[in-house]
Amino acid sequence: MKKMILILSLILAILFISACTQESQNKFSRSVQNWTGTNGVLDIYMGEKLVQRYIKIDKLSTAQSTSGTVDRDYRYGYGVLDLNQNYVADKGEKKLYFEISDYSTPYIFYDSPHK
Repeated sequence: MKKMILILSLILAILFISACTQESQNKFSRSVQNWTGTNGVLDIYMGEKLVQRYIKIDKLSTAQSTSGTVDRDYRYGYGVLDLNQNYVADKGEKKLYFEISDYSTPYIFYDSPHK
């Protein structure tokens, strides 16, 4: 009987999630990812040259207006500024807050290949 209730609950949860809009599913996915954490890397370019790398980023967030109804045109997060760009948080490299513009900052955000 307990097994049947568990299976039924699982089926209902799957149906509930699949019935949600794509945006709701994305928000759910991000909340799970934010809870579990990631090991993101942010590379910032000037032309074709890599000028800054942040490592150990748990999430990259989109800023919202004070009223919370409109997204602002920048993203922000916290990460270790990897001064020598070797994917390792070396002694003296500190965790910093950063903001990047959605309009003028060429950047790539990705999961660290060095976990």
